[in-house]
Amino acid sequence: MATSRKRYSKKASDTVESAMRRRKRGTLRSGSGGKVTSRKQAIAIGLSEAREKGAKVPRKATGTRKKKTTSTRKK
Repeated sequence: MATSRKRYSKKASDTVESAMRRRKRGTLRSGSGGKVTSRKQAIAIGLSEAREKGAKVPRKATGTRKKKTTSTRKK
């Protein structure tokens, strides 16, 4: 059975790598101008920049959460 997983282009990974390097140097800034120290935020910024450059980046996952089901108990 083939598993489907997200595929990122080489260009996208290069952009994320660049953002991570800028975070380490302390030059990476968020949209509001604040200094970025979070690893997750640096990755998100890198992916966003890659999207702007036209790199192959899977769409953002929005509204894909499963609906919670309530279990019924037997008495």
